Amino acid sequence: MAKKIMIQGTMSNAGKSLICAGLCRVFSQDGYRTAPFKSQNMALNSFITRDGLEMGRAQVVQAEAAGIEPSVRMNPILLKPTGDMGSQVIVNGEVVGNMSAREYFAYKKELIPDIMSAFCSLEEEYDMIVIEGAGSPAEINLKSDDIVNMGLAQMVDAPVLLVGDIDRGGVFAQLLGTLMLLEEREKERVKGLIINKFRGDKTILDSGIEMLKERGGVPVVGVMPYLQVDIEDEDSLTERFSKGGVFFSEEVQIDIAVIRMPRISNFTDFLAFENAGGVSLRYVKKLPELKNPDMIVLPGTKNTMEDLRWLRQSGLEAAILKAAAKGTVVWGICGGYQMLGETLTDCDAIESGKPTRINGMGLLPVRTNFTGEKTRTRVTGSFQHVRGVLEGLSGMEFEGYEIHMGETAGSGQAMSVIYDSVADRLSEDGICGENVYGTYVHGIFDKEDIAQKILEVLARKKGVSLKDIRGVDLKKYKTRQYDILADAARKYLDMERIYEIIGESYGL
Repeated sequence: MAKKIMIQGTMSNAGKSLICAGLCRVFSQDGYRTAPFKSQNMALNSFITRDGLEMGRAQVVQAEAAGIEPSVRMNPILLKPTGDMGSQVIVNGEVVGNMSAREYFAYKKELIPDIMSAFCSLEEEYDMIVIEGAGSPAEINLKSDDIVNMGLAQMVDAPVLLVGDIDRGGVFAQLLGTLMLLEEREKERVKGLIINKFRGDKTILDSGIEMLKERGGVPVVGVMPYLQVDIEDEDSLTERFSKGGVFFSEEVQIDIAVIRMPRISNFTDFLAFENAGGVSLRYVKKLPELKNPDMIVLPGTKNTMEDLRWLRQSGLEAAILKAAAKGTVVWGICGGYQMLGETLTDCDAIESGKPTRINGMGLLPVRTNFTGEKTRTRVTGSFQHVRGVLEGLSGMEFEGYEIHMGETAGSGQAMSVIYDSVADRLSEDGICGENVYGTYVHGIFDKEDIAQKILEVLARKKGVSLKDIRGVDLKKYKTRQYDILADAARKYLDMERIYEIIGESYGL
């Protein structure tokens, strides 16, 4: 049976996912076969496994950190919000349906067999399992039917490390308040506290750490600094959206604007540009922020029609149409691709709750019909018939995944040919104009040569030097980030104590 450790937090975004990824990397480096696990995840930024199943990206990142292939067993329940009051419920990678918050609350305990089946399967295969909680274990209105925090810890008999976020302030109240709200049997599971995102001289915290141990009865097993590490995020709490971009300087010469829609999903599609030299990638949600970028990207969204209406009401649609008319490169992915077409039709009320038909932006000669069947697959492919300013992409290969409701068809020639690894068949994807491009493939920019080619074209079009424009090999880049994270975990966490909590000798 695998040994296990569970990371819970005092709140959302306390840093649970990052701590879990760091521990996955450390245990893997120490020779343990390690897997992540989170019984229930809520996120729009999901991932498709090789067998065409959908899971949360946080556990994908943790699996990559552990050096293993992501499996839907690592996240058996995924909730994708469809609005303020409901979510699409995905169990074992398959869509069960849409439920209101109250409906899901009444239903979720029926999923315990699925949770335990997935966990037990991992237990048989791995030496270590790093379990992530969700939100806070002290949500007293949710505790009676908990399947993701202390309820799960009880089911799998896991010791718990509790993480608090000092960057937001009030970390001592967070940690002590959480412990106070736990039942005694739950508190007994908490074997260590972690203060996360600390900036400054650690000795200043010494008296506070002693007080935490005295009043909480639980030792502090680490103070993690605010790390400058670039690990993929999974939800709307990402700090990427708040980063200010630089329009133009000697170091930054290419400006890319991603439209930050209210229901944006899979925003990790743009990491190849975000980490490229000489490039500023900005997330734009207000008209004055758009300015005059060299490329505009319309990303994926959980609700294409509603976000298209928002685009219109915000004035951004008119600005994008104006920019496209002037020759600015516009690229739509998934929901963004659907928006670029002529019409969007939802006869079966899949997206909108009632039969609906609206006009698209009219930049590509395609029409989208929403159906009840969800496309989920991994693909490889190559650009075949790319026209316009990015014609140099023709012949280049890419890989990625599709995850969408609806089918898109039109009169233009397909931009690429893809191989669907799940269905084992070839098909066509995407379409383009002179400076407008659309595709369903997430991750299409991830290969260094594709990102590099696009940046070179944008630089020539703008008339700026190419010497500082360089792409990035995302796989190598991610590997470096995971190693940086593991080094920090070893330096700032008491790994010897953590191994003792798990029940293993340190450093084996």
